[in-house]
Amino acid sequence: MAPETPQPLTPVDRLEIAAARIVAGLPRSLKRRIAGEPIRREGLELDLDMQVLIKLAERNPSPPLAGRAPAEARAELRRSVRGVAGAPIPIASVTETTIAGAEGPLRARLYVADDAAGEPPPLIVYYHGGGWVAGDLDTHDQPCRLLARTSGARVLSVDYRLAPEHPFPAPVDDALAAFNDAVASAGRLGVDASRIAVAGDSAGGHLAAVTARTASAGDGPRPAFQLLIYPVTDLLGVSGSRVTFAEGFVLTKANMDWYEEQLVGVDGDRRDPRASPLLAEDLAGCPPALVVTAGFDPLRDEGEAYAARLRDAGVPTSLRRHAGYVHGFTHVLIGGTGPREAVAEMGGMLRAAFERLETRAVDQLAR
Repeated sequence: MAPETPQPLTPVDRLEIAAARIVAGLPRSLKRRIAGEPIRREGLELDLDMQVLIKLAERNPSPPLAGRAPAEARAELRRSVRGVAGAPIPIASVTETTIAGAEGPLRARLYVADDAAGEPPPLIVYYHGGGWVAGDLDTHDQPCRLLARTSGARVLSVDYRLAPEHPFPAPVDDALAAFNDAVASAGRLGVDASRIAVAGDSAGGHLAAVTARTASAGDGPRPAFQLLIYPVTDLLGVSGSRVTFAEGFVLTKANMDWYEEQLVGVDGDRRDPRASPLLAEDLAGCPPALVVTAGFDPLRDEGEAYAARLRDAGVPTSLRRHAGYVHGFTHVLIGGTGPREAVAEMGGMLRAAFERLETRAVDQLAR
């Protein structure tokens, strides 16, 4: 699908971005006055910066997605991200390219933090979030830049086909095809074909999880690692956190239901493990994983349940809950250091995983 042309910032957009930057730089005491009393659920306290952003958003609330056109959801995500992303994080190069999808080439973007000569670096194939309906290379530009800077890897962001124009399993098929082509194109991308990970956030976390499982069960290449950031893993939507955080914390249950309906339709098979990887019979053989969740996220429990399933299957798995954060916090790079540190931590864990793989390969060659 051809990308939609980004809309220019309106005067209101520019004012909201300026206001967000000003508020981000305020002393903590003033932020608390804006936010009000701390919000607590299940023994967790909402991060102050998250609470301030939610308070500001309440002044100009967005209507529910039900009944709206997909183009509106896409434009809304672009606007919201531009308001909290901050200035572009500098890296050595960002290159527009293509990668194979299931039914044709897909737009992609290659992030290189260090172009110094040496051994080929690893690669992270990144699938953006946005409910399989919204999101693109631009909405997830900043997190990809930061992952490239902190992981020691190049990052390839993939613009897979979106629902409802391309419903399930099109995004899933594109994700697997893109990973396979990334391995085949390692020379062109300048990376080590034996150290290619998959990663993604939200719907992109779902695609990364399904790609990791499907590739590991097949005869083709297998991802070296999987980074799943607040992933969707169960389209039956029965987890407790979907109820506890159904309203008031950025991602609502109503909007999540709408996204899922755009992907699988009203009567689609939500038990298909390609739609709900948590329901897969067997996860043995999947690559090592880092699963990241947010404490105030409707998707928290299913992400953590997936981490438990991976562990039970014998897959080396780390689970990291950022207790005070909401869904989408990896975009909030405009102000406080918390989200930046969280993404940098993810990059650091990927770096360590890639270094272990490199050491293991050297040891095997020395035998």
